[in-house]
Amino acid sequence: MEKSTFQWQIIGQSVRGAAHERRGMPNQDAIAWRPRSGKGSPLVVALSDGHGSARYPRSHIGSHLAVKTATQLIHSFVVRHRQGTSLSIIKRTAEEWLPQAIARAWLDAVNEHLDRNALSTVESTTLLTAEQNSSEAETANRAIAYGATLVAVAVTNGFVIYLQIGDGDILTVTADSEVTRPLPVDQRLIADETTSLCAIDAWRDFRVAFQPINNARPELILLATDGYPNSFKDEKGFLQAGVDILKVLRSEGVSRVASSLEGWLRDTTKVGSGDDVTLGILYPTRTRLQEEKPNRRAHKSEPSRR
Repeated sequence: MEKSTFQWQIIGQSVRGAAHERRGMPNQDAIAWRPRSGKGSPLVVALSDGHGSARYPRSHIGSHLAVKTATQLIHSFVVRHRQGTSLSIIKRTAEEWLPQAIARAWLDAVNEHLDRNALSTVESTTLLTAEQNSSEAETANRAIAYGATLVAVAVTNGFVIYLQIGDGDILTVTADSEVTRPLPVDQRLIADETTSLCAIDAWRDFRVAFQPINNARPELILLATDGYPNSFKDEKGFLQAGVDILKVLRSEGVSRVASSLEGWLRDTTKVGSGDDVTLGILYPTRTRLQEEKPNRRAHKSEPSRR
């Protein structure tokens, strides 16, 4: 049984972009986590951004299918492997098996949705028109209509797994306010170009990182769809946001940040990118281990230290 003096918590929110509101477009982003309480170990959170253009008429559905299937699959994987398995085996399996399993599970969910909800004439025409210059294999791929990205993190008391396909971002912040990206940058993601779950052999485009937790661990892990970092003037401002959020969590607590997050993100999209904005924040809060002490009188329980 795992023992620790901290407990992971998730704070997350997705808001429709200011530009999408003006155009009457749905929020293309989605976020989900497991367990639903948002506390404990293991804890898995996933964000997805549907591509949104005419070529992807159901991408807002694709993003919801992405976070649902990814959180279910990754959580089951971590539960199976967190104990009694060497870290080297978990690392290798996460890198080699998880991307294929996630891509396959998403495609199965898309096909199941298509079986129940066939593409309309308008959707089919739009998809075929957009695919006129594409290969025959891509044209036959109905999953293109659901195209979406995925950013996911699984945390336990012993390790962290980071996964990503497409744009978006993951930042980690240390106790000394050092900000890093745990995943390598994909040089193909320039301008509006992105890799996608709907691509043939999408699993090959996943980036995966495995981080054992020894004496040190991240004090904050931040996941974002691209609408959030694109709302800053430059990368320096985005990186500083990770440090600032950690400061607010330390000074005002998780509840305050959770209650304020939706308002922060609405302000961000209005003055920033205008795109949908989704943020997931993983934060280890302090807990006190309880020890049984025989032959002592019972005392009233105290709240856990945060």
